[in-house]
Amino acid sequence: MNPRPETRARRRLLACALALPAALALAPIARAELASTLARVKPSVVAVGTYQRTRSPAFQFRGTGFAVGDGMLVATNAHVLPDEIDGAKMEALVIVLPGDDLTGAVRPVKVVATERAQDLALLRLEGGPPLPALRLAGGGGVVEGQEVAFTGFPIGAVLGMTPVTHRGIVSAITPIAIPQANSRDLNPALIRRLATDPFRVYQLDATAYPGNSGSPLYDPASGEVIGVLNMVFVKSTKEKVLADPSGISYAIPVEYLQRLIAGRN
Repeated sequence: MNPRPETRARRRLLACALALPAALALAPIARAELASTLARVKPSVVAVGTYQRTRSPAFQFRGTGFAVGDGMLVATNAHVLPDEIDGAKMEALVIVLPGDDLTGAVRPVKVVATERAQDLALLRLEGGPPLPALRLAGGGGVVEGQEVAFTGFPIGAVLGMTPVTHRGIVSAITPIAIPQANSRDLNPALIRRLATDPFRVYQLDATAYPGNSGSPLYDPASGEVIGVLNMVFVKSTKEKVLADPSGISYAIPVEYLQRLIAGRN
């Protein structure tokens, strides 16, 4: 005999009441996990830009990067890199290690690999001690609804060389490019990506800002990197028809970074 509707409703209410304290108890645990993870992640996150002693400011910020591999490699987005470096004016590609002041320590790097199709790049430190490298997660294990965090330099040097962390979930795993309803919205880059670059990216409910490009997207509990934040390459494809940019953020899955690293060996 089935219980009356009001009985079922009371049971559901009781179940929710019992579950709520457990959920609230887990929240401090999750915060504690991220706090512990941040202590390991932040020393690996760097600012990427160019340095020229005779200009003001000497350092021009372009994006975020993070140490991988042997600690002498820095991963970032390809679009973060300048089109050219003016060597005649003693300009150099550098990273800045966050410090106690507003600038931090400057270290020169050189580009050792790029993959424009996935907007990824690898830089190599020119001498000096290695940085603490972040561990890359195995590819293919990310699911929608998974909690994530990312650390970088939103709005760049305006807010100072202090890494900032945001957290959220993977709200969707979505194709890099989507067909447009109107042919006028198509452009050569979009057509090329639809034809040759069908890979999927992570759509996030956490808001990233200019300067977050190249930030590591990682598991808040383990610190394993699952993606690379992207603020230009993906958005210009998926949101081409929007008059105003949305607050949606995207990340390139880490398996494409792993391929780029492996391709150097």
